[in-house]
Amino acid sequence: MHQPFSTVSENTWSFLRDAMIAPTGFREYDARWKYPQEINLPGITALGLGIGTQMHRRGIKPVIAVGNDYRDYSLSIKNALIIGLMQAGIHVKDIGPALSPMAYFAQFHLDVPAVAMVTASHNPNGWTGVKMGFERPLTHGPEEMGELKYIVLNGKGKPASGGAYEFVDGVKDAYLDDLVRDFRMSRRLKIVCATGNGTAGAFAPELFERMGVEVVASHNTLDYTFPNYNPNPEAMEMLHDMAATVKESGADLALGFDGDGDRCGVVDNEGEEIFADKVGVILARSLSKKYPNATFVADVKSTGLFASDPALQKNGVKADYWKTGHSHMKRRVKEIGALAGFEKSGHYFLSEPVGRGYDCGLRVAVEICKLLDENPDKSMADLRRDLPVTYSSPTMSPYCADDEKYDVLDRIVEKIQVHAADGKLIAGRSIAQVVTVNGARIILDNGAWGLVRASSNTPNLVVVCESPESAAELKAVFNDLDGIIRTEPSVGAYDQTL
Repeated sequence: MHQPFSTVSENTWSFLRDAMIAPTGFREYDARWKYPQEINLPGITALGLGIGTQMHRRGIKPVIAVGNDYRDYSLSIKNALIIGLMQAGIHVKDIGPALSPMAYFAQFHLDVPAVAMVTASHNPNGWTGVKMGFERPLTHGPEEMGELKYIVLNGKGKPASGGAYEFVDGVKDAYLDDLVRDFRMSRRLKIVCATGNGTAGAFAPELFERMGVEVVASHNTLDYTFPNYNPNPEAMEMLHDMAATVKESGADLALGFDGDGDRCGVVDNEGEEIFADKVGVILARSLSKKYPNATFVADVKSTGLFASDPALQKNGVKADYWKTGHSHMKRRVKEIGALAGFEKSGHYFLSEPVGRGYDCGLRVAVEICKLLDENPDKSMADLRRDLPVTYSSPTMSPYCADDEKYDVLDRIVEKIQVHAADGKLIAGRSIAQVVTVNGARIILDNGAWGLVRASSNTPNLVVVCESPESAAELKAVFNDLDGIIRTEPSVGAYDQTL
């Protein structure tokens, strides 16, 4: 008799036979575990059986596109997942090593309803996971993840006949063709292409060359040990490296991509790191000229400029602030018919006629190249300086255990609401509003704000602040918000701070 997953441990007989799955791996909008400490290969197979069972339950045509990122263990994980999917009677179309947006593209290209992409995204080595979806261009949200968690952890996966395996070649070239189409640069453009030795190294340099861009290679050689830094363009280590390469090479800008290519980071020609929400405002300005009165969705970590920028207001833009997370954002963009969604972490969701609605770092790279081509007298720094000045923090992540963080956050949000109700100040200013759609975003009377929420992917809280006035006010907003956060003793140190 097989043991239940909760009793299986590493380096035992059962570990090579029975499913071991940590429940905390089922997150709001994808699944992530430390491998093999929190999940083993039989656990991955049980996950595949659960996904296939969920497809049958929901009446989804039993065909799925499956890919994997470039890590030394991702192929083993994918193969274990495929076994489970086939056990559930699913026809698997294996597209090979891929970026997450390439897997999403495969749903359209191969005309299949479902996708399962094996990736740890921007997490460091030692992590694995799956991004999945049944309704293009959407991926699982909390409801779907809750159902999948129940099926898998309660052994409700049902084997079925009809499973099949097919390797489909050529999707990478079709994906790049779809991105570039017939666009070629008319101005000379020199771009630092930073991929941190991750999966995007097999895609981004070729993409730029197809558009006629001069490429300055920055860690583009595939190496799943990530010898230079973890590919994550939200991390200052990667952004600083990109900035140094821009200054050394005299490039027009640097574009950096995370481990699975669904995010893009930008450094301008002066070596200034432009946070992704500000890049979103720059793109929104351009798009709203072509498509007046457009609606743009921004996540709660993003700058207030989507609502206050005079240029966007002139173009009739409506701003909608929504929950952080790629699945939440994709769904919101589709639900309200927005032209695009922008997330501070570097996820961009460009809908028809610009994109297909899913997050794709390379699609953003193409649109930035087009924007610069349309403004031959402007540099990336010029476009940055054209924006109203604000002072923004990086995304800061104090440690908080996965099994505690949501309860901790609930108490922090309650304390913030009491703080506001009692008329207390933040950074010497009155609180105009507390938005609680995702954690708590404290908006002050001059538009300055501070946010605290729980990370959906890692054992952390997330803290972001912005001031339209000064760096000193930014620091004051952070200090006062952190003072409330520090009333919770289980919140640990920050990974970076002001």
